[in-house]
Amino acid sequence: MKFKMRSRIRSWNRMSVFEIISKFEGGSPEEATRPQRTKTRAQEPRETAKSQDSQLKQYHELTEDGPVGGSSCQWRGLQSFRRRSCSNRLIRRVAPPTMAAGPVEEEEEEEEVQKKVTNDEKLYKIASELLETEKAYVNRLYLLDRVFFAELLKEARSSASFPEDVVRHIFSNISSIHQFHSCFLLPELQRRMDEWGRNPRIGDVLQKVAPFLKMYGEYVKVFDRAMELINTWMEKNQRFEELVQDIQKREESGNLTLQHHMLEPVQRIPRYEMLLKDYLKKLPEASPDRADAEKSLEIIFEAAKHSNAAIADMERLERLWEVYSMLGLEEEMVDPSNKLLREGPVLKISFRNNTRKDSHLFLFSNMLLYCVPRFSLTGAKFIIKARMDVEGMQVRELNDAEIPHCFLVSGTSRTLELQARSQTDMEAWIKACEDAIEQYEKKSESFKSATNSLSQELQQVTVLEDQELGKRAPQWIRDSLVSMCMRCGDPFNALIRRRHHCRACGHVVCWKCSDYKAALQYDENRMNRVCKACYSILAGERDGREKERRRGILEKQAGEVSGRSLMCSFLTMIDKQSRTKGWFVIPRDEPLILYMYTAPQDVKAQITIPLLGYQVKEHVVGDNKCAFQLSQSKQVLTFLAESEELRDRWAEVINRVASGEEPMQDADS
Repeated sequence: MKFKMRSRIRSWNRMSVFEIISKFEGGSPEEATRPQRTKTRAQEPRETAKSQDSQLKQYHELTEDGPVGGSSCQWRGLQSFRRRSCSNRLIRRVAPPTMAAGPVEEEEEEEEVQKKVTNDEKLYKIASELLETEKAYVNRLYLLDRVFFAELLKEARSSASFPEDVVRHIFSNISSIHQFHSCFLLPELQRRMDEWGRNPRIGDVLQKVAPFLKMYGEYVKVFDRAMELINTWMEKNQRFEELVQDIQKREESGNLTLQHHMLEPVQRIPRYEMLLKDYLKKLPEASPDRADAEKSLEIIFEAAKHSNAAIADMERLERLWEVYSMLGLEEEMVDPSNKLLREGPVLKISFRNNTRKDSHLFLFSNMLLYCVPRFSLTGAKFIIKARMDVEGMQVRELNDAEIPHCFLVSGTSRTLELQARSQTDMEAWIKACEDAIEQYEKKSESFKSATNSLSQELQQVTVLEDQELGKRAPQWIRDSLVSMCMRCGDPFNALIRRRHHCRACGHVVCWKCSDYKAALQYDENRMNRVCKACYSILAGERDGREKERRRGILEKQAGEVSGRSLMCSFLTMIDKQSRTKGWFVIPRDEPLILYMYTAPQDVKAQITIPLLGYQVKEHVVGDNKCAFQLSQSKQVLTFLAESEELRDRWAEVINRVASGEEPMQDADS
């Protein structure tokens, strides 16, 4: 046994270090220097062979011929070399095989396709992350608005343990922010992701809603103060502390504090900014979503800075969103650039039966919405009945004796006759509409205003011709204001001469005078019933009016005369046998004649009364003190006004014109 060991040691002493290593590794020295074959049989680079030769030479010198000798030194060199040699062989064995060279074009195409697929996946991933984070954010807003805010506010109202104003100051406008994200932004994002396969873009959605993010300005502005209030009242009021801590322990709160949850809205806009930047990095330059995404990022960046302008505009955007909510959030109307100029209740007057209906107007910078209340506990509060664009809109006051505070709003396709709550309210509505039209004029060079073109109560067909008859919806004369055909003058009756409206000029005419049809542009060129005069113009018969017969002394339109009168109103003329109510007018150009019409829009007067020489005196009819008399020689005419004030105005005007004096000022009904 000892002999065998000694023989083995002698054989090892005759072997070089490199041969010993090869023996331990189970190979030969030739294998260490033999090139390794790959799957493609490609040879190793020459640098690898050179490095192996240099290593072998180095270790031969160190272990055999080198100045450092001894078994310990040789063993350390052997161990170090073994580690490096094993690592080199392992690297050579697991090195990936080189692919056979193929056509360059095919490789480039494959790379482009793979890059495009990968890029599309990244865009979808970013959009999906935006949707998922939005869902989580809406849940956090629900917790702040419907749980923390609602329960604290309820407690403040019921028990008065702490002031209600404190709760409102803490949560600021969190309800508006929650409503915006839950009712509009999240549904829009969800809908877009559902149709991503055929419309892969989110920039247009974000651009549409990004201006609403300015409402965060107010929340951020008072955030520090809100944190101070929470800390103060947590220490000051036990009930406040108990309620907040109770909510914080619930599962939906995630064991997080109220302050932690309230920090979420402050961090949300920077989150949008970060995701949009990543989205734009992956978005190709030629993408149709590029412009919208860049615009969205620009708007969000401005909102993130919380500039003074954003904070100043916050209240307008909040109010605008509230109105959109009340109107049912119709998507085509959601325009953050809009301005709500005026809104309030009015009465809509029916052209047919003279009835009035409760209505509500919303005047924006680009449109007027006519709505009616919707009696519902949830959802929209109003139903939109008509939309009238500011472009082409006209507004004017109506001198209506029966219905005070009336004004007319007409558009290209609709005309509304409305009654305000008071004279001041009516003037405010007219002023607001005129300002909206003026602002629209300044923004649109092609727009031509016709606001001041209507100076009289009744628009004649000649005026409508100048405004291109049939291209605008006319004002319909109410049935109750007319007792005879406004073309031929024949009186109406319920059996053989009924009332009809000309769809071109709005006049009330009989069946003989309205037995014509013409295409009207404002009604999409559909055939409509029109009067003979309008038909002549629409059919190209320009001389149709010139053939009309000469008018008699009584054939003066009441509406035309009333528009330039010294005095006009309803009066009741009393004689021994009957009472006759009529529309009485003193024209400015004929101040010595009192015209009596059956209705305010009749085309022919019933009688005329010369006023020269008449005197006016008060008269009492029973208990009614609103009567006055016109007396001249033995002739006495008795009239009954609708009020004492109206009686005094009539008396003053008639006294002055009868004595040859000019009235001090116009006296309208």
